[in-house]
Amino acid sequence: MSTILRPSLPAFALFGGMLSVAGLPIYIFAPTFYAENYGVGLTAIAAVLFWLRLIDAVQDPLFGWLSERLDKNRSRLVVLGVLVLILSMILLFAVPPKFTPLVWFAICMTTLFSSFSFLTINFYAQGIAAAASLSGGHMQMAAWRETGALIGICLAAIAPGAIAVWFAKPMIGFVIGFAGIGLLATWGMRNQWSAFTERQPSNFSVIWQDRNARRLLVLAFVNALPVAVSSSLFLFFVAHRLQAGSWAGPLLVLFFLSAALSAPFWAGAARHFGTRRVLLIAMINAVMIFGFCSFLGAGDVVFFAAVCILSGASIGADLTLMPAAFAQRLAFIAPHGGQGFGLWSLMNKMTLALAAIVLFPILELAGFDATASEQTTEALDTLMILYAVCPLILKLVSIVLLIKTPLQDDQI
Repeated sequence: MSTILRPSLPAFALFGGMLSVAGLPIYIFAPTFYAENYGVGLTAIAAVLFWLRLIDAVQDPLFGWLSERLDKNRSRLVVLGVLVLILSMILLFAVPPKFTPLVWFAICMTTLFSSFSFLTINFYAQGIAAAASLSGGHMQMAAWRETGALIGICLAAIAPGAIAVWFAKPMIGFVIGFAGIGLLATWGMRNQWSAFTERQPSNFSVIWQDRNARRLLVLAFVNALPVAVSSSLFLFFVAHRLQAGSWAGPLLVLFFLSAALSAPFWAGAARHFGTRRVLLIAMINAVMIFGFCSFLGAGDVVFFAAVCILSGASIGADLTLMPAAFAQRLAFIAPHGGQGFGLWSLMNKMTLALAAIVLFPILELAGFDATASEQTTEALDTLMILYAVCPLILKLVSIVLLIKTPLQDDQI
């Protein structure tokens, strides 16, 4: 397998940040934006997101297969992927729908998801090759990559509010800024895409039949569900349960800033104490935080700010250590990594599909209306249960799975 002689960690951090700047609107802003601005129903949005996940079920493994066969064309196709990502973002947020908003939303999200998936899979697969040249290995790569990604999320969270000072329509300013970041990140990574010199591409059967890799994929799926649930409902919870819609942006920034600051700490702790122990600490912390969050109501902004700080730190461990642990296993059984991270990407995104297809219809059945300023007691109670209690239960299941899942650094 070809490796980069001098991997640029800042370039990996910047590219990871660019992907995260795109990821936040995909997962959090877009559904709320179309529900509030164009009156698209939550159940309809959920159906579109679920359909996109079905597409991912086919294309993510295909992108993984393609990633291992790109050779010298990898860099060119990455550039093309970034351009498609930028254009999709512009059409989704800066251009009013030219026909039925739901159909426009579905088309834009399809191209956005596809380019995002292609870039993410190639980026993480390339990280396996780059990590081989680093003294700190996969944990060092993960610390830089995920810190950059989390900083990107912070910038994406504050951008609409900050840009609103200069733009009447802040999402237009947001996509202009994203285009600049995308081009800069692509330029920074221009010499970081290496071709695979050994023609021994991994296949899904090798990865899925490997007991440890399979358990890591299952753990990744279950452990990502609480994040998918809370991410999908975050804006609704702040605006309607806490009655603090104007604080949504700052609270979101606080959450991801905490995650970003904690990422290097978690990576360093994992190198000294082992990945399992550190992940268990972070997961137990998340359980306690979700439990506390279930008691919050209107006006509890200060308490929720503390929740954002502590839960953000826990998510920092998940985002840093989970992909690093999977990369360690792939380096041992399937070093090309493309198809492995195709499966990894699919597992993570299926959680968002499951969250959308289950949560949004339940909210609507409970009488929740995203465009209304006041909600019924039943709707608010349902929102609280979905946002806090369900993730708590899922996190407990993740702890059990982690205890039973062998990790590569157990053998080091």
